[in-house]
Amino acid sequence: MSVTEQARRAREAASMLATATRSVKDGALHAMADALVARTPEILTANEADLAAGREAGLSTAVLDRLALSAERMAGIADALRQMAALPDPVGEVVRGSTLPNGLELRQIRVPFGVVGIIYEARPNVTVDAAGICLKSGNAALLRGSSSAVRSNAALVAVLRDAVAGAGLPADAVQLLDATSRDSVKELMRARGLVDVLIPRGGASLIRTVVEESTVPVIETGVGNCHVYVDAAADLQKAVAVTLNAKTQRLSTCNTAESLLVHADIADVFLPAVLAAFAEAGVTVHGDERVRAYSDAVVPVSEEDFGTEYLSADISAAVVDSLADAVGHIRRYGSGHTEAIVTDSAVAAREFVARVDSAAVMVNASTRFTDGGEFGFGAEIGISTQKLHARGPMGLPELTSTKYVVTGDGHIRT
Repeated sequence: MSVTEQARRAREAASMLATATRSVKDGALHAMADALVARTPEILTANEADLAAGREAGLSTAVLDRLALSAERMAGIADALRQMAALPDPVGEVVRGSTLPNGLELRQIRVPFGVVGIIYEARPNVTVDAAGICLKSGNAALLRGSSSAVRSNAALVAVLRDAVAGAGLPADAVQLLDATSRDSVKELMRARGLVDVLIPRGGASLIRTVVEESTVPVIETGVGNCHVYVDAAADLQKAVAVTLNAKTQRLSTCNTAESLLVHADIADVFLPAVLAAFAEAGVTVHGDERVRAYSDAVVPVSEEDFGTEYLSADISAAVVDSLADAVGHIRRYGSGHTEAIVTDSAVAAREFVARVDSAAVMVNASTRFTDGGEFGFGAEIGISTQKLHARGPMGLPELTSTKYVVTGDGHIRT
């Protein structure tokens, strides 16, 4: 089936979803969760085939980690759907309203986009998250995963479609596009008028291609070259704990720290401690000359390193002479995702928050908290690094647009 035909079927499904009650949608989410748990063995069989093919193809450890499913991960994915069902339904929410001087009643309400296309790499959990969040927000989902996860995604979508249909909603609310040909991506990006919005999730190359070549409106999600800045007024214990967690809690996520900046005034105390912690955790530090002075294990850093999203046990590091220098470094090399400052100075924290131009800024907290679930939004569709419509973790409200409803009593304009 062509992408155009799938998009037409999605549009039909979206018209039914737009009027579905919360109880029906939540029932579908619970049915999806139960089905995923019940059919976990067949999903894991498909996933193992993808992993075997990935290992043979030489995929990196980070990519294989993103690709891998397990019974525990499947249970977590199902729980995320149940948690999503417990969240308020954004559709129909009144954003603002008033009675105009002429007596007209004006309301701005949330409505679904309609058909949402998601283009993403490797991670099969995105298949479920995207399908769930689109359904809850009243949207039909066209999912285009990567060829590395083709078997896993096919198994997942088969389960989800059965569950959605069993709950009384159209199965075409969730559709998987062909991942074996790039033509499906091109056709999806050109489906203006059938697809309302595209959301790319993946590496810089994928995102850039979708943003630059799509005729369908795009919500841009960005790569995560996230920074931790340890200020002169930082508490040593907090600084080591936050830095280590931001880098090592999970290596393959976009909110993992990829760069460390240390104020010169605290370097003598902080760097020996954090470098020892990194060494114990198996992290390779790519440092400037000032960082390398503290350990022979630190390798030289390059200009390219400072702009790299490693997604591995590597981190770039530099010593800076001031908070202003740290901000300048972040503005030059950062991706606008998440930056963190560790400091006991309220003045420094306020300045950092005000001057850093990113979707999320952490004060004395790990970058790993930039996540829809951690923010209490439920599963997210992605983390937007743009400045229009949505920025940061995109939860249910960000998957809606608005319309104005104006109610009168025979009003005419004179």
